[in-house]
Amino acid sequence: MEAESARTDFWEDQDHAQGKMRRLTRLKEQVEVWNGLARQVADLIGLLELASIEEDESLYAEIAGDTEKIARRLDALRLQLMLGGEYDGRDAIVAIHAGAGGTESQDWAEMLLRMYLRWAERRGYRSSILDLSPGEEAGIKSVTFEVAGPFAYGYLKAERGVHRLVRLSPFDAAHRRHTSFALVEVMPGVESEIEVSINPDDLRIDVFRSSGAGGQNVQKTSTAVRITHLATGIVVSCQNERSQLQNRETAMRILRARLIELEEEKREEEQARLKGEHVAAGWGNQIRSYVLHPYNMVKDHRTGSQTANTTGVLDGDLDQLIEAYLRSKVGEAAA
Repeated sequence: MEAESARTDFWEDQDHAQGKMRRLTRLKEQVEVWNGLARQVADLIGLLELASIEEDESLYAEIAGDTEKIARRLDALRLQLMLGGEYDGRDAIVAIHAGAGGTESQDWAEMLLRMYLRWAERRGYRSSILDLSPGEEAGIKSVTFEVAGPFAYGYLKAERGVHRLVRLSPFDAAHRRHTSFALVEVMPGVESEIEVSINPDDLRIDVFRSSGAGGQNVQKTSTAVRITHLATGIVVSCQNERSQLQNRETAMRILRARLIELEEEKREEEQARLKGEHVAAGWGNQIRSYVLHPYNMVKDHRTGSQTANTTGVLDGDLDQLIEAYLRSKVGEAAA
């Protein structure tokens, strides 16, 4: 790739060249991480030889501490090696939709939004809400947000599917137990407009006033944008930017991400069909249950991974569940 970028005609196609350079930069960063780890190991081996000659107990203790840090780093990097999909290294666009059940499910959708934003914060990722439709009384009907950081899509694709919550309802005067559902969709971030070819004739673009809390927060002009892709029936919208142009550009970015994800789903379904597997789609079944009553338990039904630390999970501590899913997929690939 470096040799290709050095060619005299490399920058004739600006979009293609920029995409290549971004990929080259990412690959260099990944290689440097492993090279850096190798240098640390070499340095520790040198220190170990010195400690052996001088019989320095304090140096042995320092080496042991550094070795433990390297081991933890290596475990994290091994997990990253599982993220070898075409789009795994990219940012992610996530959509959450409340299921049937009104306020209960809308509150659950907002809890999931908070969980993912906290998870992103824990990992040092950047997150931004692109579109949000608030609930009538509480919570949200739907939300689309972006998570930016290395392998954000690779990790978050583990969250695709229906999430089920069982709890004593804070909205029920009788305080009865309720079950709520929400659907999570995850799409890879789009790096270049040429990745997906969209025919302008396939688009219907509508503008409307952004919804808000009322008063000064309500837009007086129609800045929100809704785009319908007639060929697939996909509808996307954006109302969080200041201008109609910005909202339109963001909505087009979401549409491209959805079209890429649609192609990925078709590919996965075809592979599953050839292997004779059943593929559950949409609201067919839940991937994970979060039980807050009569006991505390979060269980992933795909892997069997579970934890009683429901508070931690809902506060963004998802790594155990995500890693179990990724490891299970590696096992399937090997089989």
